[in-house]
Amino acid sequence: MSIQADVVADGLDHPWGLDFLPGGDAVVTERTGQLRILSKGKLSEPLRGVPEVRAQGQGGLLDVKASPDFATSGLIFLSFSEPGDGGAGTAVARAKLVRDGGAARLEDVRTVFSMEKKTGKGQHFGSRLVFHPDGTLFITTGDRGDGRRAQDMQDSAGAVLRIKPDGGIPADNPYADGAVGLPQLWSKGHRNVQGAAFDPTTNGLITVEHGAKGGDEVNRPEAGKNYGWPAISYGVNYSGTKIGKGTEAPGMQQPLFYWDPSIAPSGLAVYEGDMFPEWRGDLLVGSLKFELVSRLDRDASGKITGEERMLEGAFGRIRDVNVAPDGSIWLLTDEANGKIVRLSRAD
Repeated sequence: MSIQADVVADGLDHPWGLDFLPGGDAVVTERTGQLRILSKGKLSEPLRGVPEVRAQGQGGLLDVKASPDFATSGLIFLSFSEPGDGGAGTAVARAKLVRDGGAARLEDVRTVFSMEKKTGKGQHFGSRLVFHPDGTLFITTGDRGDGRRAQDMQDSAGAVLRIKPDGGIPADNPYADGAVGLPQLWSKGHRNVQGAAFDPTTNGLITVEHGAKGGDEVNRPEAGKNYGWPAISYGVNYSGTKIGKGTEAPGMQQPLFYWDPSIAPSGLAVYEGDMFPEWRGDLLVGSLKFELVSRLDRDASGKITGEERMLEGAFGRIRDVNVAPDGSIWLLTDEANGKIVRLSRAD
């Protein structure tokens, strides 16, 4: 099989997230705070109305996701590093995308989630957005550079969160009453989840997260479960010292797969398209460190059975991976002159 790669757009300032809109257009974020529309191969000017972001370190304007009912509501959701007392924290806003013949813009912008504890650290904001078919919204966060926060049940850092699109709490969340943990918590013990997708094979969420030196993980976050960081890890500290208790501990979940050495995983997509039928059900993971796409083979049950590394060094740091409605695969490159690259079948 031969793959054709075409640069759809360039000149983006560290693009971070992309989503497709009904009709073939796409929205794309730039970490420095801009949101643009890609239409007929051309990028719009930055849209007015984007929330203020703290664009420093790994923070800024992060993921974008169109509401499942976008065709009627026009709603999109944005995750970003929100400035506030003490520094910044991960937040999510929703807004109406207005395209009425004038310049496209956001209106009725409203924050539906805001990390309460903000700090001056510039790393580990997460953050991906994933809609479940039941209409609820998953939000991934990082530990904000402080592993202790990932084990604090009263802290939304180092977690997967689940909310209603209006910011409300689903009644079946594991801590919905707030007695044991924050009501929006879904799972804890995550270091920095920068890839997430809904997985039709297992009918649930699947994520990829950064380890330290080694120990990048693929996980299937389930309600009320703890994924170990920083008590357990398959990596070591950057100094080479052991992390926590080792690789296992009672009450803590094992990853589905891990990388050692670290690939610095970013965006994640579950391939369900028609263009590459031999890949259907496989995971596609971007790598920042090795500048490649990792394709993880899976069997019918969702078990990962092998890895193929593709396009190493071809385009630079891969920040996001998306599957278009036609089955092509779209990549974002994390560069000052960031690109949108479309992969299609050439044979």
